[in-house]
Amino acid sequence: MNQSFNWDAVGDSFPLLLEGFRVTLLATVLGTLVAAVLGLAIAVAGRAPSRLVTVPVKAVMEFVRATPLLVQLVGAAAVFTSVEPLTIGIVVLGVHYATYTSEVYRAGIDGVPKGQWEACRALSLSPRRTWQAVILPQAVRNVLPALGNYAISMFKETPFLAVITVQEMVFEARKYGTDHFAYTEVFTLAGLIFLVASYPTSLLMRKLEKRLGH
Repeated sequence: MNQSFNWDAVGDSFPLLLEGFRVTLLATVLGTLVAAVLGLAIAVAGRAPSRLVTVPVKAVMEFVRATPLLVQLVGAAAVFTSVEPLTIGIVVLGVHYATYTSEVYRAGIDGVPKGQWEACRALSLSPRRTWQAVILPQAVRNVLPALGNYAISMFKETPFLAVITVQEMVFEARKYGTDHFAYTEVFTLAGLIFLVASYPTSLLMRKLEKRLGH
């Protein structure tokens, strides 16, 4: 016989899931910052004239992309045993997504008109000034929606952090479900929280993409 939906479990577990959501949100925000900054560094390094720079960068990128995020988390936790699991999770998420955001940045940089580069050379701007004042502001503006979409994807992959004992929302949901035999209720609630948090953000990214496209 099917057990009826236990609304008491929903109310009882809600504060715990909100605390887990706080950890989920923290991991997403900091992981996104790592991915954004490191991805930009990778994109710029990938354009270096020396193969001593570009070859190792590409090799590391391919390695990270070719291995599952779950394996990276478990491997990092096994190696850095003295580091807090949440810190490991944030760094691994950031590095993993940096390999993808770097491609977004690369496309944005390639999309800057060649005339902008030529104008910088004509004005005798230094390479640093060229990147900071002319190229990057245009490139970053064009790729903001894509970066936002990767942030949403990262948010939805934070449940993987539970395997290294980070007490994010799904970790709390599984723990409550095990203790109270209320898996259906608590995971339904967790799914709704994910939906409420991610869907409006995805709509915002679409609106921003259309606005920047004009």
